[in-house]
Amino acid sequence: MGEFIIKMPDVGEGVAEAELVEWHCKVGDPVREDMVLAAVMTDKATVEIPSPVTGTVLWLGAEIGDIVAVKAPLVRIQVAGEGGEADAVPMAETVTIEPAEQIVEKAANPPALETKKPNQFAPVTKAPAQIHADKPLASPAVRLRAQDGGIDLRQVTGTGPAGRITHDDLDQFLARGAQPQPAPTGLAKKTAVEEIKVTGLRRRISEKMVLATSRIPHITYVEEIDVTDLEDLRATMNAGRKPEQTKLTILPFLMRAMVKTIDEQPVVNATFDDDAGIISRHAAVHIGIATQTPAGLTVPVVRHAEARGIWDCAAEVVRLAEAARTGSALREELSGSTITITSLGAMGGIATTPIINHPEVAIVGVNKIMTRPVWDGSQFIPRKMMNLSSSFDHRVVDGWDAATFVQRIKALIETPALIFIES
Repeated sequence: MGEFIIKMPDVGEGVAEAELVEWHCKVGDPVREDMVLAAVMTDKATVEIPSPVTGTVLWLGAEIGDIVAVKAPLVRIQVAGEGGEADAVPMAETVTIEPAEQIVEKAANPPALETKKPNQFAPVTKAPAQIHADKPLASPAVRLRAQDGGIDLRQVTGTGPAGRITHDDLDQFLARGAQPQPAPTGLAKKTAVEEIKVTGLRRRISEKMVLATSRIPHITYVEEIDVTDLEDLRATMNAGRKPEQTKLTILPFLMRAMVKTIDEQPVVNATFDDDAGIISRHAAVHIGIATQTPAGLTVPVVRHAEARGIWDCAAEVVRLAEAARTGSALREELSGSTITITSLGAMGGIATTPIINHPEVAIVGVNKIMTRPVWDGSQFIPRKMMNLSSSFDHRVVDGWDAATFVQRIKALIETPALIFIES
């Protein structure tokens, strides 16, 4: 018998280390060639590490949340014959994006998993299932489905690699009938404390927020906008859209208004390298769309918004939102923005104080649309009103420039025909 050492592979150009976010095996587990052993994350990309050999796991070189350097020993496996060592060949990277900031109005039909109602998982009485003491292995999607259905994964027998629980295992478990959870008999004090280690995408979000708030002196400007005419135009355009065209939300109109305004106020479409003391003003307008997913916040990027029309912007927003939600977004689709939009959709509140996406210098926040009485000089009339809450890096953008930028967007949104007039 020999020992084979698997080292952390090079998971991307210029990447010297990666965070271990998931183990798919434990010491003593048998593994086979090409079986996934672990998942590591760099930036917002998750890469699965397969085994190049068949054998038994002798040693694991890190715990979840640890930062592992490229070429560092990751797993030791006992193999038949002579041992050796090698870098694992990583599988194709995916983006771990898994609630929920709506940036489009139900732009795409959610998958069947998300449309299931909780009563579809209604438990039926069966003999108690055996509960495994170890933490069950399962993907984030399987865990989310189990959580939504009130299923204790410790009761489910996994048939995947190393006992990993799959969607098929959940289906089989439901077919047999889940053990019902006892109904509460009364009020009781709760003393449990759940400790959650900050890893993966949540750690990246934390680091990004700390960087932005510690380095950028924010100024937030809130303005009320009458979107009644825009909503009427949007409804008319949606009613006459072609089958292949994406339903319009308010975002494509806002994006086009921002593009026109940036022509006059280029200072807001910039990035600031504060270490080098260099402000880079960009001719291209790459708009990041802050998107909440089950795993956390991510920012897919609509590239070259200046070269896209209303319908093209709408289609790209939907495509990127779907890619982010399903975890299929590419790394280049999640970086390189020059200015960002953040929206909480229907639950957007009256006003917000958005945090700038470092190293950008501006972010535009969309709040919810509400019908309010507005005085027209002689009477109160109902109008659809929405606030824009926009933050700026005060080292780069003066208050006057920030106000000018927002007021110009307001003028375009309130007279939406101007959005379509070429300068």
